[in-house]
Amino acid sequence: MDTHTDDDTAALRRRWAATAAAAGADQDPAPYADRLLAAWAEPQRRYHTTAHLADVLARVDVLAPHAADPTAVELAAWFHDAVYRPDRSENEERSAALAERALPELGVGPARTAEVARLVRLTVTHDPAPGDTNGEALCDADLAVLAGDPGNPDAYAAYAAAVRAEYAFVPDEAFRTGRAAVLRQLLDLPRLFRTPYGAAHWEAPARRNLATELAELTTPTRDPRPGT
Repeated sequence: MDTHTDDDTAALRRRWAATAAAAGADQDPAPYADRLLAAWAEPQRRYHTTAHLADVLARVDVLAPHAADPTAVELAAWFHDAVYRPDRSENEERSAALAERALPELGVGPARTAEVARLVRLTVTHDPAPGDTNGEALCDADLAVLAGDPGNPDAYAAYAAAVRAEYAFVPDEAFRTGRAAVLRQLLDLPRLFRTPYGAAHWEAPARRNLATELAELTTPTRDPRPGT
């Protein structure tokens, strides 16, 4: 559930205005902020909320020196889950299409618009090509949640619980099976994080968290009755 305050939302609005200006927008950015923030606050969201948006933007700030076009990465962060329905598989494509419609209206040039849409679509796989520094920055920022928070030992558990809440319509056993498959796919990747910062600071704790969650999901529940 999103716990952002009015002050947090105001900060996001200011950030959007600054990013739009840096992107060369020549239209009033406020209506676009209204629509984006309304989308990120839709009631079906429990993890993919404005809090997640703010977290990804904060990670983008950390990784900006790595990116060839930090402004494109910021815009992609704003749009990467702008369309989100947990029961749909085309969220990234629809989010990219939204960026392709909205950014030209805002006055953002075609080359940067195309790059933003490409980056949004890349979050389907989180597998940027070698040398794709923009893609590496966005994907690492999006996956940084897997590393938890050194200052909050409950951060990863809260993330996992929010993901489960978004999929409350899925029966428990089906969710456990599907979630375990996702975790295995992530753990099988040779590298979760592609930027030097992500590799140094997030890779090891993320793998520990993923392995712990996978063990919890796949350990049989013992029957507490006597004789079992």
